[in-house]
Amino acid sequence: MTLPRYAFIKANWHSDIVDRALDGFAELIPMDQIDVYDVPGAFEMPLLARDLAQTGRYAAVAAAAFVVDGGIYRHDFVAQAVVDGLMRAGFDSGVPVLSVSLTPHHYQETDHHNAIYRAHFVEKGREAARAALKITETRAALRPAMAAA
Repeated sequence: MTLPRYAFIKANWHSDIVDRALDGFAELIPMDQIDVYDVPGAFEMPLLARDLAQTGRYAAVAAAAFVVDGGIYRHDFVAQAVVDGLMRAGFDSGVPVLSVSLTPHHYQETDHHNAIYRAHFVEKGREAARAALKITETRAALRPAMAAA
C-alpha cells in the first residue's frame, strides 16, 4: 500500500514564525510523506497550491503564511485574496487545500509576540495535519460508494 503524500507550502515572510507550522504538521504526518515548497509571501501560495493539487500526487495541500497588519489596507486585501485563492484551488482541483494562514490585527514585532505566534503556528500546523488526515480517510471511505454509483 502506498502511503498518501502531502504538500506543504510555506511563505518566507516571517519564516521564523511560519516555519513552526511545518513543525506541528510533521508531528502527525511523517516528513517522508511531505513535500515542502517555499514561496516569497502569502500572495504566491494559491497559484502554487493549485498547481500542486492538479498534479494528482497529493492527498491534500497545506499552505502557511503570516499576514500582518502594517497599518495599511493591503493586509486585509492580501488576507482575503489568499484565503479565497486557496479555497478556489481546492475547488478547481478537487484536492483539499488547507489554510494555515494567520492574520492578526495587532501584531508587534517583539520577542513576546513572536514567541506567542511561533507557538500558535505549531498548533495550527497540528490542526492542519489532523484535517489532512481526516479528509484523506473520509475520501478513501467514499471511493467504493462513488464507484458503485
